[in-house]
Amino acid sequence: MRYVAGDYDVIVVGAGHAGCEAALASARLGCKTLVLTINLDAVAYMPCNPSVGGPAKGIVVREIDALGGEMGKNADCTHIQMRMLNTGKGPAVRALRAQADKVLYGRRMKQVLESTPNLTLRQGLVEEILVRGGRVAGVRTQTGAEYRARAVVLTTGTYLRGRIIIGDVSYPGGPAGQMPALKLSENLADLGFELVRFKTGTPPRVNRRSIDFEKLIVQPGDDEWLHFSHEDQLPRRPQVPCWLTYTNERTHAIIYENLHRAPMFSGEIKGRGPRYCPSIEDKVVRFRDRPGHQVFLEPEGLFTDEWYVQGMSTSLPEDVQVEMLHTIPGLERAEIMRPGYAIEYDALVPTQLRPTLETKEIPGLFTAGQINGTSGYEEAAGQGIVAGINAALQVLEREPLVLSRADGYIGVMIDDLVTKGTNEPYRLLTSRAEHRLILRNDNADLRLMELGYRIGLVPERRYERLCRKKEQIERELDRLSTTRIKARDVEFLLRERGTAPVQDGVRLDQLLRRPEINYGDIERIAPPPEKLDPEAAEQVEIQIKYAGYIEKEQENIERMRRLEERVIPEGFDYREIPGLSSEGREKLMQIRPRSVGQAARISGVSPADISILLVYLEHRRRAANE
Repeated sequence: MRYVAGDYDVIVVGAGHAGCEAALASARLGCKTLVLTINLDAVAYMPCNPSVGGPAKGIVVREIDALGGEMGKNADCTHIQMRMLNTGKGPAVRALRAQADKVLYGRRMKQVLESTPNLTLRQGLVEEILVRGGRVAGVRTQTGAEYRARAVVLTTGTYLRGRIIIGDVSYPGGPAGQMPALKLSENLADLGFELVRFKTGTPPRVNRRSIDFEKLIVQPGDDEWLHFSHEDQLPRRPQVPCWLTYTNERTHAIIYENLHRAPMFSGEIKGRGPRYCPSIEDKVVRFRDRPGHQVFLEPEGLFTDEWYVQGMSTSLPEDVQVEMLHTIPGLERAEIMRPGYAIEYDALVPTQLRPTLETKEIPGLFTAGQINGTSGYEEAAGQGIVAGINAALQVLEREPLVLSRADGYIGVMIDDLVTKGTNEPYRLLTSRAEHRLILRNDNADLRLMELGYRIGLVPERRYERLCRKKEQIERELDRLSTTRIKARDVEFLLRERGTAPVQDGVRLDQLLRRPEINYGDIERIAPPPEKLDPEAAEQVEIQIKYAGYIEKEQENIERMRRLEERVIPEGFDYREIPGLSSEGREKLMQIRPRSVGQAARISGVSPADISILLVYLEHRRRAANE
């Protein structure tokens, strides 16, 4: 029985991290939005480690917040530990990481969705995308309910034809015992989409009362008050420690003895797994010379005895999991509460998407998250907010949002996916960003909040706070570059810091460029008329110390921007261009880049192909003008 269950502007399929951000962005922009999820009790569920952030990923969370998203605020309100990583290195690689309370995180996010105007949250298993006149028209659920919409965002995670694998046992399923989405994969294939099979996994969870903490190394949170969100009023939460131990030769011997029972090596698993988050059996085989691997024991929440065994992701049989855990210091009597498992699932080949995350095949249909071949909550949420914004902007007949590689890590990730594709679950790394000195944890608001405000997701009070911060930074940079201090007034500080003396006077900005001097020292010897906000002071120090590098990076960005501005007409026929290489023509026809800059990043398109393309486009432009 089929019936029309409702009319909406935007429908979001799935309520994981991508779905939540997509739905909130759409609803907050004024679109009547429906979220359909397999299980209302699993909103923003964390089937893997309940943590948020880390290298590159933490910067994505800050970018989501700067655009007006929810992940950073949710992590700030529900975390049980917060740490700043890589503090001994430069600002380009520093990033926040939070251990979240799994239950509180999902509960708060669900409350936010339920209390947001224009947003309806409903349980339902979507089995079909409805298409009318060549564009998306809605969805149909397992019960026959048809929901109509002008835009649909698919955020199905690892549920598409999901299959759980533990040793020689396998069965259809989603993460942590959830129901899989079986028919939607068939529907997408029938609509002409190319799908691939990926695999990910998770480690066993153990009972806290069975852990011997005296044999572990404590990993405390930071004493400093840290937060992802750019909000000025956030709760300060207690810090709960995590713990560190190591595998050893006995652990590895058990794994070797049971490789014939490991689905990864027996051929049971067909999907491609993530290179940067391998299973313990994969690590042991690949790094045979390593005597041990790190194992982090992390609480899943304040009100549960379940602990996550980070570093022990596995699909080995349950009895083998027990045996190998018992060889690890501190886990000799560990009781498994949930065994580790692998999950295979279908994903879309992401080169079938535009940079807006709209599918090329069906206008109005957007996708975000693990369906696009990524791994990780943060990557999913970053795509989710972009897909939700663009679905809403399309309904509102406004210009789409396209983030460049110089705008943020979200832009880097989306460009990598739609331009290069991926043959394994994609994970964001700082090394993927050529402009990472610009894309820092500390300046996400300076890079993206004005854009979020113009779109309509950042409230006035947050934008005004940003403007005040910018004014403080500019005034102080101007003061430091025009204020000169006498040698005798700075002599004591230079001796104290162990840096070379000055003969005559010295400008304050020149003094701050010295590695031994920080902005706090400048405040001591020449305090500003108005004390700076700590975030503004941090920006002043970074911008002065790294001024030369930042200037060179901005020149590179400007050169690339000129290529990005050379837009290639929609439906352009590359067969018209004589001189293109066969591979270059084939790849350009397949990807259909929106600009010359994107074309230059396509694997198989040579610099000679780009030169020919530029000449041809210029010839066309002049001919059109004449």
